[in-house]
Amino acid sequence: MIQSAQVASKFTLFTHHAKTFPDLVTALRNSMLRAGVFKSEKTAEEQVVQVLNFDIHLVKDFKGRRYIERITECIPVENVNEYTFDHRKEKTLEGKFDKFFDNATYYFTKVTNRETFKYRNILEYIDGEYVITNPISNYNIKEMRLNMEETDAEEFDKFVERNWGSKAVYKPEEEKEAAKNRN
Repeated sequence: MIQSAQVASKFTLFTHHAKTFPDLVTALRNSMLRAGVFKSEKTAEEQVVQVLNFDIHLVKDFKGRRYIERITECIPVENVNEYTFDHRKEKTLEGKFDKFFDNATYYFTKVTNRETFKYRNILEYIDGEYVITNPISNYNIKEMRLNMEETDAEEFDKFVERNWGSKAVYKPEEEKEAAKNRN
């Protein structure tokens, strides 16, 4: 499912029984490892989160009614290189050491921080009604608009503006800056 979603379709629809979004990612990652598709947990997880844009979580209450409990967006954490070579500009050995330790600290943070994704609920069922809780990322708004007819895109833009107070415009530099801040 993950492999075909990467190359073969505009969207992939499947069911799963994970209780939380992180549990879904872990279960899919572990399935890929068990199938022998990957040997590295991190690589398998990165592939999973590149495919999971949204999770629509259904539940069944004690009366047997089924409903959407939440819609969650998956936001892959981009691995950015923020090393500095400013040590060459330093005049003193102490300054050079400071720059070296800044880079070393950043390196060890990257190596030990295994986070490959962030997630946020976009919509939740709260006290008997659906509540929009967080905006969809600009990247996913752009991707969604690419698959809409012009009239649908206009209505979608109105929805975005009405619910999040601004017209979402995809700006790659904003997404890169947001990814940097997530690391």
